[in-house]
Amino acid sequence: MSILGSRLADARVLDLFAGSGALGLEALSRGAAHASFVEVGAASLAAIRGNIARLGVADRATVVRGDAMRFIDRLDAGAFDLALADPPYSIPFAERLVAAFRTRPFAALLAVEHSAEVDPGGDDTRRYGDIALTFCYAP
Repeated sequence: MSILGSRLADARVLDLFAGSGALGLEALSRGAAHASFVEVGAASLAAIRGNIARLGVADRATVVRGDAMRFIDRLDAGAFDLALADPPYSIPFAERLVAAFRTRPFAALLAVEHSAEVDPGGDDTRRYGDIALTFCYAP
């Protein structure tokens, strides 16, 4: 999150493949105005809702049960300021997210975590051992 710095202030954040909601919740704790969490798993959805309630941020959060890739297909360009994604590594979601973003940039910035062995074709990639973060910027 420290890499994102001032981009978090008052941002509309999208947390794709949200899991426990940690990325979106961290963005909220650092000044984001609103976070939308997209997750398909029932247990993960329960965890997200529980974490939102415990942190008292329900008025700044939206939880969507659904497939992240189908969700972004319905978004207009620029729908969010920041999109964060930590998809499963076993399916080439990082590459698919970057390709979808290139077609229609649904956020000003997309940040995707993935295996360091993968090059999804972003604008900037930072490697941390076996993990990498790729950033894509809207034109």
